[in-house]
Amino acid sequence: MEKVNWGILGCGDVTEVKSGPAFNRVENSRLVAVMRRNAELAADYARRHEVPAWYSNADDLIHDKNVNAIYVATPPGSHAELSIQAMKAGKPVYVEKPMALNYAECRQMIKVSEETGMPLFVAYYRRALPGFVKVKELIGSGTIGPVKLINLHLYKSPSREEQNGALPWRVMPEISGGGHFFDLASHQLDYLDFLFGPVEGVEGVAFNQAGLYKAEDIVSAHFVFGQKILATGSWCFSVPEFLQRDSIEIIGEKGSIRMSCFDFTPIELIHSSGRQIFEYSKPKHVQYPYIKPVVEELTGRRNPRNTAISAARTSRVMDEVVSGYYTR
Repeated sequence: MEKVNWGILGCGDVTEVKSGPAFNRVENSRLVAVMRRNAELAADYARRHEVPAWYSNADDLIHDKNVNAIYVATPPGSHAELSIQAMKAGKPVYVEKPMALNYAECRQMIKVSEETGMPLFVAYYRRALPGFVKVKELIGSGTIGPVKLINLHLYKSPSREEQNGALPWRVMPEISGGGHFFDLASHQLDYLDFLFGPVEGVEGVAFNQAGLYKAEDIVSAHFVFGQKILATGSWCFSVPEFLQRDSIEIIGEKGSIRMSCFDFTPIELIHSSGRQIFEYSKPKHVQYPYIKPVVEELTGRRNPRNTAISAARTSRVMDEVVSGYYTR
């Protein structure tokens, strides 16, 4: 295709700044239609973002003749259904993360992508952000030597809504696949896949401590990557605010790298000759650096890749980590 004319299914909060405006800022790309079940909110989004068309029915947007690519930005519970519907209608799909409710749904999506020939991309956009690319370069150049160990820590306090019983969809497994682990750890695990390839072994334990909702709120896991790289992670979503933490530590034979996944703190490189700091800013539209190559692939300006394959691996790993919790 010469130009990508995007339609968004589910123009909620994630599309307001992170992604939606980016479609009009990439060359050969424009946002031409949006859909939300609440017609008033869909019309309001279209008006504020100067989008030509809006719908309150997904099927109407998918079959809009002016739309030739679909961005699925609904909660994960409908990712598979809508992505499959769009691909069967002959339209490439860019879908939010996590890719689907579970690995089984991810496999269904990939199968339809292969059958229809429609590209399927998943919005693990940290792979394209400058700081995350810099860390990949540091590891690839041997700056810290062969990697031995990775430590992940993500501790967050409950939201006011969670404490008051007004639960967000992100902690409803029937809509999100799990709790905050599925929403947030998916970014961390996909990034490690980007750095080190597929996880070859995983062990985990997950349960609920705080009792604010039924999904897991504390998780511990071990992962093994190729070349005997061991990663350990702990996630807790019921700590007090002063104990919140977001860190990734990558330890090699010659040094280590420390970074955050969500806070955009400076990257710290520690080696025998001292300590270096690499600062990087958070783009206003954080998905822009990832949407740009997607558009280039769809318009034939870049070799195609299937990010759904690695995204499905991340869903498989998360399923395995929490399997004991959800099968008890």
